[in-house]
Amino acid sequence: MNKPYFIAEISSNHNNSLSRIKKLIASAKQSGFDAVKFQVFKIKELFHRNVLNKSKLHRDREKWELNLNYLEQIRRECNKNKIELGFTPFYLEAVDVLEKYADFYKIASYELLWIDLIKKCAKKNKKLIISTGMANMQEVEKAYKSATKYLNKNKLSFLHCVSSYPASYKQCNLSSIKTLRSNFKCRVGWSDHTTDKDVIIRAVNYWNADEIEMHFDIDGNGFEANVGHCWLPKDCYDLINTIRKNELMDGLDGKKPSDVEKLERNWRADPRDGLRPLLKIRNKI
Repeated sequence: MNKPYFIAEISSNHNNSLSRIKKLIASAKQSGFDAVKFQVFKIKELFHRNVLNKSKLHRDREKWELNLNYLEQIRRECNKNKIELGFTPFYLEAVDVLEKYADFYKIASYELLWIDLIKKCAKKNKKLIISTGMANMQEVEKAYKSATKYLNKNKLSFLHCVSSYPASYKQCNLSSIKTLRSNFKCRVGWSDHTTDKDVIIRAVNYWNADEIEMHFDIDGNGFEANVGHCWLPKDCYDLINTIRKNELMDGLDGKKPSDVEKLERNWRADPRDGLRPLLKIRNKI
């Protein structure tokens, strides 16, 4: 019975508002997520100065930076809502800053080649998730070896994803989940950029994804929401509820009477005369 771990990727949809952050955390919990995740970056340590000098679009993303003064309150809100908290650090010092607040770290696809970041996260001995968008197998293998040098493989996850925003269902290549699982001894899942419920259901029910990450917003007004790859609460609730129902439908392997059938077993036809109920029960009526 597959029980995927659902992560609400808040990304920069917090709009640097503490009240909005609290709503996002509460809404993610109500929608059925197991965890929320925030990105922690500084624009000047994310993009080279040549990019920032030439691109106002990239310079303007400075307003997307999470206010680190909120970290204590974010942790409290997650505790209050009984939901786990993860972070994607985009500079080395952030790994240390986040250590006391994080249940897990995530390496973004664009940082997969940065082995120093992978190693620093792995050394913290927390759960580590690595997104594999754009990567080939050699690059993923190098990331795996770098992480598992310091971290037990049971704490490592790879998420297959397509680094397109948004991505089409035709581009998903979900069979890569099987490829990753066959080659690496760790949990494997899907990081979604499609907002297509059929993709998520396929990833879970057919490819047995252990973890699902979905970009999450509460109202479509988040800084990243207009890109087209973010999910809203009702759609998340409906989807996750369907998948949780599927878990219950599947039940356990084997064939034996269920609890609700036990009384009815007495009312089967007796093999001696074909009449109901069983002879031993008739004699007690």
